[in-house]
Amino acid sequence: MASKKEKKAKKKQENLLLEKKKSSKKTAYSKPKFDPKNLIAALGLVVFTFLCFTTAINNEFVNWDDDKNFYENDNITSLNDQNFWTNTKKIFQDDVIGGYNPLTIWTFAIEHQVHGLDKPERWHLDNVILHLLCTFLVFFIGRKMGLNLWASIFFAGLFGVHPMRVESVAWVTERKDVLFGFFYLLAIFYYLKYITEEKKKLYMAIIALSFVLSLFSKIQAVILPISMILLDYYFDGKLDFKKILLKTPFFLGSIAIGVWGIMKLGDQGSLESQADYNQLQRIFIGSWQYTVYLVKSIVPYKMSPLYPYPPSIPAYFYVSILSFIASAGIMVWAYMKKQKAIFFGLGFFIANVFFLLQILGAGQGFLADRFTYIAYIGLFFIFSYYLQKLIEHRPSLSKVAMGVSAIALMAYGFLTYNQNKIWKNSGTLWSHVIKYYKKSTLPYGNRANYYRDNGQKTLALRDYNERIRLKEDDPGVFNSRARLFFNSTNQDTLRLALSDYNKAIDLKLAEITRFKNAGAPAKAGASSTAIAEYYVNRGATFAKLQNYDQALINLNEGVKYNKNFVNAYNNRSVIYNLRQQYPEALADIDTYLTFKKFDANMWYEKSRLHNILGQPNESLNAANTAIRYNNKKGLFYVERCKAYFSLNKFAEAKQDLNTAKQMGVNLDQNFVNIINSK
Repeated sequence: MASKKEKKAKKKQENLLLEKKKSSKKTAYSKPKFDPKNLIAALGLVVFTFLCFTTAINNEFVNWDDDKNFYENDNITSLNDQNFWTNTKKIFQDDVIGGYNPLTIWTFAIEHQVHGLDKPERWHLDNVILHLLCTFLVFFIGRKMGLNLWASIFFAGLFGVHPMRVESVAWVTERKDVLFGFFYLLAIFYYLKYITEEKKKLYMAIIALSFVLSLFSKIQAVILPISMILLDYYFDGKLDFKKILLKTPFFLGSIAIGVWGIMKLGDQGSLESQADYNQLQRIFIGSWQYTVYLVKSIVPYKMSPLYPYPPSIPAYFYVSILSFIASAGIMVWAYMKKQKAIFFGLGFFIANVFFLLQILGAGQGFLADRFTYIAYIGLFFIFSYYLQKLIEHRPSLSKVAMGVSAIALMAYGFLTYNQNKIWKNSGTLWSHVIKYYKKSTLPYGNRANYYRDNGQKTLALRDYNERIRLKEDDPGVFNSRARLFFNSTNQDTLRLALSDYNKAIDLKLAEITRFKNAGAPAKAGASSTAIAEYYVNRGATFAKLQNYDQALINLNEGVKYNKNFVNAYNNRSVIYNLRQQYPEALADIDTYLTFKKFDANMWYEKSRLHNILGQPNESLNAANTAIRYNNKKGLFYVERCKAYFSLNKFAEAKQDLNTAKQMGVNLDQNFVNIINSK
């Protein structure tokens, strides 16, 4: 029997061994030395990824949410030095078609200031650069998680050049994916540094800031705290309640933004958009989505910018519920067997894709390639981890495994290179969708709008007619086709526009009645906004037919349905001006300017009307405002010249007259003589 002394010595020895073990563990997680091979590999991978996305850079904008997000977004198009902070505040207060991603929208505002709208290639390049930064971070995340050099290259390569990335990168509107992705991955990278090196407060500050910026870029960032918990598990081999509790501030941020986002979607009626399916059916829609995303991580087949909802639930949707069950079983098995890579990777994928499954029915399509942008990192990690295991444990197969993985990256890169071309313009985009979905109405309508706006009238009319054939009771398509006819000076063609606007209004009024009777106020409100547009458009058509009485009746009706529809005031002011009802015209311009106070052209119109009404002081103020917002238009100086002349400020009037001449304004000689006579 051991003596107390021997027991004490044995205990001391055990403590020394324990300390040594702790020390070795700490050394394993100590700050790694800089290895130039990592940087060279990462930069090489970035170059390869860039080459695969060169075909995205020269693409145009497309007529699928690009309009609402930036090129028709007044907070962006009106931005200037005077209203920079005012517009920035509005951007961070407002949603865009139900989505709250203000930092993304703010980057569009900056780009509009720097590049304008006539250089879309620069906007596309910014998307590509952000994706390259994400790819760079993924490489080093792989290294931090213990992947060797080749496995990290494969891991980041899959993220960088997989064809399912294209939608997030080649579509300017999806800036939110690559922007939120950058901050999300930056937070993950520094969290890995925090848990594997030293728990520096600076790292946590960077993580918190990155999280906030990611949340403001896209609501999907709410999953970050769950991703952090999965990283804890990967290194600890267990789910630690104390560590979960420490992430409470992150969860609170996620909940706040998540609730806000759901409210915005609800306001838009998006959560009710697929009322044809009951909640049980939507679960199977979600399971089918999930299954497709799993398959496409390996075989990216039939990639389309839009995947319309099927008219009914096919039988295989119900079978796909097995993918949910199988995934749950694999997660339990992996946790029990300490298969950390599988538990982490599959858990990361599920966590980052689950809330994007259309179980709530939000959105126009039930699948979207872009939803996998961050989620696929989990699956790609599993692939890369087991590639590394194969190379390490089967040296005889290492060259074959590395060769096959390299070929896979090249193949994916080639597919991506070609997939970018689909996004060349709205015509190529919607033609690609129609190739797969010939009975879907949306692509025909959007392609028709593209043809119309580019002067291809015959092609536009063909697509509008096909759109109507597929769905005859849609008021929106009649409004769109009417705009095609409206762009004519032929009286008979204008009457065709009038007929289509009549049809659009009748259908929309019936729709509003149905929504009100069904107790759907959000949809009824959205329909009221649409019908205001239809009345205003019909009023403009009557104006082109010189029936000003009917024009005013329709414009007044448009204002009745939506007092915030600014084009109604613009168009009505024109009619009042033609009828020489100048005070009424001026009142509508003043109302218009309460909505769009930085519209220099309307300040000019205001100045002109004040001059007509003999109000030179008001005209001078309006002209000064117009010139402050845009000093490149000679007509603005002409109106200010008139105001100065009426105020007996002859020197100033002559100076503005000369400025207008220098800008090429064709001036009436009698007017010139009168100004110069003083």
